[in-house]
Amino acid sequence: MPERLHPGVYVEEVPSSVKPIEAAGTSTAAFIGCAPKGDLDQAVMVTSFSEFEGKYGSFYVDPDGSIRSYLAHSVYQFFNNGGRKCYIVRVAAGAATADITLKDRKSTPANTLKIFAANAGAWGNKINLIVSDGTADPGNEFDIDVKLDDELMEAHRNLSMSPSATNFIEKVITMNSRLIRAERDSSNSSDVPGTSRSGASPATSLPAENRKFLININSDGFQEVELADPATTAAEIKDAIQKAVRALKKLRSSTKDKAYDDFTCTYDETDPSNPLYVLTSGTKGIDSDTGVASSVEVADAPSNNAAALLNLGTANGGQEQDGSAVLRPANGTFHVGDDPSLPTTPGSDGTTPQTADYMAGFDLLDTVRDVSILAVPGMGTKDITDFGSTYCEKRATLAGVNDCFFVGEMRIVDDTKEEAQTFVASLTKKSPYTAVYFPWLKMVDPTGIQPEAISVPPSGFVAGMYAKIDGTRGVWKAPAGTEANIGGASGLLKNVTDAEQDTLNDKGVNCIRAFPATGIVIWGSRTLSTRAQPEWRYVPVRRTAIFLEVSIFNGIQWAVFEPNDEDLWASLRLNIGAFMIRLFRQGAFQGDTPSKAFFVKCDSETTTQADIDAGVVNVLVGFAPLKPAEFVVIKISQKAGQEAT
Repeated sequence: MPERLHPGVYVEEVPSSVKPIEAAGTSTAAFIGCAPKGDLDQAVMVTSFSEFEGKYGSFYVDPDGSIRSYLAHSVYQFFNNGGRKCYIVRVAAGAATADITLKDRKSTPANTLKIFAANAGAWGNKINLIVSDGTADPGNEFDIDVKLDDELMEAHRNLSMSPSATNFIEKVITMNSRLIRAERDSSNSSDVPGTSRSGASPATSLPAENRKFLININSDGFQEVELADPATTAAEIKDAIQKAVRALKKLRSSTKDKAYDDFTCTYDETDPSNPLYVLTSGTKGIDSDTGVASSVEVADAPSNNAAALLNLGTANGGQEQDGSAVLRPANGTFHVGDDPSLPTTPGSDGTTPQTADYMAGFDLLDTVRDVSILAVPGMGTKDITDFGSTYCEKRATLAGVNDCFFVGEMRIVDDTKEEAQTFVASLTKKSPYTAVYFPWLKMVDPTGIQPEAISVPPSGFVAGMYAKIDGTRGVWKAPAGTEANIGGASGLLKNVTDAEQDTLNDKGVNCIRAFPATGIVIWGSRTLSTRAQPEWRYVPVRRTAIFLEVSIFNGIQWAVFEPNDEDLWASLRLNIGAFMIRLFRQGAFQGDTPSKAFFVKCDSETTTQADIDAGVVNVLVGFAPLKPAEFVVIKISQKAGQEAT
């Protein structure tokens, strides 16, 4: 509060007690599965199927058309049915990363640069590298073109082998490449000093008014050099240059004194027709401590310039080469993973992942906070379904709140009513955080290999439909019924009858059915706890509760460490109540008045003095959930003894 020392009007801003709660997202999915390429150590968000293909490859099939993984098919159908964004967790077992070790340009070539495929998999064996001289500074820099299946995918220009350079290859490739990674062989050293050579026919005598130029030793920064008398012969000029540069002081601690103390300037008359001034740094190669390459750069002085007369500096026709230049990879075309002339490691997809590999993939979602739908396409086993259910229930210990719902399925071979019943009965976990869908669907083979429709798991279609209905109607609307008309499916692996669904629905199996008037639709909306926990029987009820918990959890973080008194309780009631009113007006709850639809209680009854002493404030939020009308009953009777009108 400002001091009030004189009479007048004082303006103060006070914080508002209204802190709006933002509705949490409910339609971001996560898919765990195999892919031919992509990161193996993190969950990555994609917002379209084309982005998925760029990062993880396309449909993972063998040449004969047999499907290795249903991940791509499911992600494709997720977006096709209304999904907007999802995380991908790639699973692999024993996959290897393709690489190649390139040689340098020394007279006796040594290993200088290792190029890796960006991630593990046999896909890396399709990478070709074309190394050539750079265009901006061909004496020091080089280009790498990256081809995949003979198609140019990336072009990296004017790269340096000097770790301190802004265009150092490791930095550039890490920032810009989606296909490769680069690692300089730090054990490979250069004994070549940085030099600056004059262009043809440099002056051998300098007038008194042209005795200055700028010089930069080992990237230390440009300093002005002024040559003293005498400077009327080439020998005198080269001696004057050497003396003046050695007298300079280093500007940066990263540059060693030796670069100046042992600096030399010679007048090279090896070719009598083209004698040259050669300015050489006192150090060689790349400094192992700083990563700075030995170098000499010359530029024109602002006045009394001698560089133009001496033809020093690239602007005046001179040539400059640093100590890393010889370490550049040799020009040529090289095949990553398989090149008979160079050391390589072939890329490999490894072995078929097992259940434990898929379970380990869940760990990569532990730190992802905006996933609300989770699926493992094509892995409809008891162990995976139980594990997915348990994972969603334990998210509270990871994210602070239960925020995820598992979309389960069965194996492709479980295509009868009896097998579906047996599958559900085998599950250890009858979780309200899981819904299981049956049967598999058919779709046109997107690869064109199979002329007939292929069978694919339902989880991708269902997750997309969850996202679509969440966006159009709200998470409280059951993702089922005629509105849940599935796109991209050409048929079902099994056509479920009414009699069969009579049994399956009661067991918590959500059937996908085909009707003449509506097409293929999701015709069930029950969780696995349909019997064990009837209050969480319906998918929209459980997911609405998740939505409320996450939204309120995120929206009241401001309350932590606030004074635990009536002011805080009132603010919590106000803000949570305003959020619930907004949802009530959107039709999220039962009841025709707010008092019938929900309540928010936070006062001395919910938070006792003992709670206050323990630093606890308790908020009680209740809501009347909307439950889907599963059974619409129409009663018809005859009117007898009355005349028709």
